[in-house]
Amino acid sequence: MSATAPKRVTARRAQTRRRLLDAALEVFADEGFGRSTVEQVCERAGYTRGAFYSNFTSLDELFLAMWEERSQRMLADAREALDKVSSQAPEEAMRAVLAAIPVDDAWYRVTAEFTAHALRNPSLRRVMAAREQSILDTLLPFVVEALARTGRRVGDEAALGHALVAVHDGTAVQVLLEPGSEVVRRRREELFMNVLHAYSTPITEEPQ
Repeated sequence: MSATAPKRVTARRAQTRRRLLDAALEVFADEGFGRSTVEQVCERAGYTRGAFYSNFTSLDELFLAMWEERSQRMLADAREALDKVSSQAPEEAMRAVLAAIPVDDAWYRVTAEFTAHALRNPSLRRVMAAREQSILDTLLPFVVEALARTGRRVGDEAALGHALVAVHDGTAVQVLLEPGSEVVRRRREELFMNVLHAYSTPITEEPQ
């Protein structure tokens, strides 16, 4: 007997899922994740609860799907920017990488609230930690390779990854608090460059 074929994702089903994801981001940002309901998401998307539960088992699962989707886009954009890093203009490349990882007000509010929610749920917290680590594991080799093209070697890749996450999270708040400040954005770029240099050393040729 042949194995059961996987369920085919129809165009209609994909459209339903897309509209639910888009509606959820709006609801989560407007109401707060903890106060949002399946009914609110369905109303915003124009669907019934049946449409929701045919795609997601819970709001937690919906958020994780949303996060996975955005992470994949971010990683693709960041990899493309990192591929262009050269020894001639590393600062310009860093600006391109930061542009690929935008600081978005609505998304920051949603993720901050979901993180607080996950911290109260050990199993969900482990899922988030694993996904964060997966993102780092995917992105760090490209960062290390880009630094090598500028003549620098990374000694402790894990430490660099944690430092970059800390800088991103901390400076994101500053950018959102002063969204029109070029000074804040320039300092954000400078801080990222300082961290990259602090966790890497110049590559020197071995004596013959």
